[in-house]
Amino acid sequence: MRIRAVVDRFEDTKAVLLVGDAEASVIWPRAFLPEGTGEGDILSLALSLDGEATRAARAEAEDLLRKLLDSGR
Repeated sequence: MRIRAVVDRFEDTKAVLLVGDAEASVIWPRAFLPEGTGEGDILSLALSLDGEATRAARAEAEDLLRKLLDSGR
């Protein structure tokens, strides 16, 4: 999925992006923008779901919860 974002302005170390057709305002760390990005620049954001990392994180959380519940017995 690709989403278009416009750099509206900078506020200290943050950038205010207007994202998508609705131009939803999103605060983004300025350090995570490409070097040389300025106000009015248009960015193309690519989003994808990392299913493997999600499954691993869920398994880790379930394991931790199980250990916590077992230690309380």
